[in-house]
Amino acid sequence: MPRITVALTPDTATRLDELTARTGLSKTDLVNRAVQVYEFIDAETRAGSQILIRDTDGATTMVKLL
Repeated sequence: MPRITVALTPDTATRLDELTARTGLSKTDLVNRAVQVYEFIDAETRAGSQILIRDTDGATTMVKLL
């Protein structure tokens, strides 16, 4: 399996630790999932789609990756 080393900002490292505690997933699993989600969103937006989040009240927010 390929291995990489990444330098995380302090904020990102904290968020990763929080996600690990909250989800019970390993850092490896979370990073793998994050790359898959990013790839999906990137592919869809390049194809002209919009990514929307709808809350329980029905309000929507468009997701944009910078």
